[in-house]
Amino acid sequence: MKEHSVFVIDNDPSVRDALLQALRGRGVRARGFASGTEFFDALPEDASACVITDVRMPGIDGAEIVRRLAELRGEAWPIIVITGYAEVSMAVQMMKDGIVDFIEKPFDLARLVEVVKGCLARLSDLDARQQARQQARQRLGRLTPRERQVFDALVAGASNKEMALNLKISPRTVEVFRAKVMAKMEADSLSALVRMGLMLA
Repeated sequence: MKEHSVFVIDNDPSVRDALLQALRGRGVRARGFASGTEFFDALPEDASACVITDVRMPGIDGAEIVRRLAELRGEAWPIIVITGYAEVSMAVQMMKDGIVDFIEKPFDLARLVEVVKGCLARLSDLDARQQARQQARQRLGRLTPRERQVFDALVAGASNKEMALNLKISPRTVEVFRAKVMAKMEADSLSALVRMGLMLA
């Protein structure tokens, strides 16, 4: 399984170092940045990662980091925000903008690490879904034009009789094409084939 990084953005070195130490102590690959500007100047190339950011920072603040990362990385980079009591309303708004969670100061390091672990588990699930989608797309490329028509009809819920009428072939021929589609798509059931179709939609 791919190891994901966690990036900690906080201008308070004591908080940043404590977070990095807690994460690394739990076997998490973590890297710190002293500001949003420093982070974006050296924006990592990771396809997916978790970000922990403070809200109040000079220059690029937490809200701006959330906005920029949503545009650049989307759900592949879940964000956890560290917020002071007075900033909770802002943090709630950022949750609506897509952050995973916000942790109020003073925060419990153990709880924050557990939230991060949850983010990393979701990233692993996302990686698995992306891999499954890529495999399904490759299998779809093996189908002939007629097999693709049968695949699309099956995913749409058409019966063999409906496919025979629409494609102007015999029900027996539909059965032959259906078997070929199932084999080439490596689907062990109709429901598995439909899930692939929905995944590729």
